[in-house]
Amino acid sequence: MKGDKEFVGTLRGFDDYVNMVLDDVIEYEVTPEGKRKVKVDQVLLNGNNVCLLVPGGNPEESDA
Repeated sequence: MKGDKEFVGTLRGFDDYVNMVLDDVIEYEVTPEGKRKVKVDQVLLNGNNVCLLVPGGNPEESDA
């Protein structure tokens, strides 16, 4: 993602442009103060901003 963000959640749907809907999302963002974590019920991601998908990945092992 642009801006050093990572979204971890349950994939509910996607289209030909890789736009996707995620449920039960945790957003990780790297800031100068450290790693910020925000919980969100649902998010719609624009496929232009998606650079990597990890099916079944473990968010605790991530370096986001």
